[in-house]
Amino acid sequence: MVRIDAHHHFWQLARGDYGWLTPALAPIYRDFGPGDLAPLLQARGIEKTILVQAAPTFAETLYLLELAERTSFVAGVVGWIDFDAADATQMVGKVAADHPLLVGLRPMLHDIADDNWLLRPHLAAVFDAMAEHGLVFDALARPPHLPRVQTICERHPNLTVVVDHIAKPLIRDQRLDPWRADLAAVARCANTVCKLSGIATEAAPGWTVADIKPYVDHVLGLFGPRRLLWGSDWPVVDLAGGYAPWWEAAQSLLAPLDAAARDAILGGTAARVYLGRRGRR
Repeated sequence: MVRIDAHHHFWQLARGDYGWLTPALAPIYRDFGPGDLAPLLQARGIEKTILVQAAPTFAETLYLLELAERTSFVAGVVGWIDFDAADATQMVGKVAADHPLLVGLRPMLHDIADDNWLLRPHLAAVFDAMAEHGLVFDALARPPHLPRVQTICERHPNLTVVVDHIAKPLIRDQRLDPWRADLAAVARCANTVCKLSGIATEAAPGWTVADIKPYVDHVLGLFGPRRLLWGSDWPVVDLAGGYAPWWEAAQSLLAPLDAAARDAILGGTAARVYLGRRGRR
């Protein structure tokens, strides 16, 4: 089974559209590209990746697509468009047709002040267009967004929704509720998938496997291996120890599962969800 890192980023600071990326985030405040990631993948037998947007601009999406075209291990790109634009529905169709490596779209939901933004009526047509053109909706949600994500999943059953970073529960505070129940409601929608990523950066500094185990066990129970996929969230994970500690923690947490289940989470689910619909590699 092919191993896939289903969530990572590249960025170039001089591009200037990463508003969240400041010198205060010193470990990741530099350029990151394919040459930085390749040895990390090779050391772990990871053959393919999904490259995810990090700036709320279409220019960055075009930059990522160009990188993907010349990077053999990048199998797909989750990009960004302006969902609020008057021509957003038409834009979905155009970018899907023009860019076969585009596999999904992701508004930067957790940076939008209005928690109810997802439910704005004009977005319904955009979600329908994404489903029509085989694009996945990556939901960059925090716990308060989960009831709204559930509503979108119910209203658009043909749209595949991937919950990024297990919806960023408050691991550093060791809080499970109301995240636990709200994510369970999302999981009851058959069109949802959950990404085991971004977990280390939600934990306290010096985190241990024991700190994150209750959260990973919960999503394993809710979604099962065929609706879970693993991602590094590199290079953001460098704020919480780096690629290796998170990979090793995941191996430990998934060790009780059988080989088929581990294969699904470490590659099979991502291949089906992202690459089975749009990918060309």
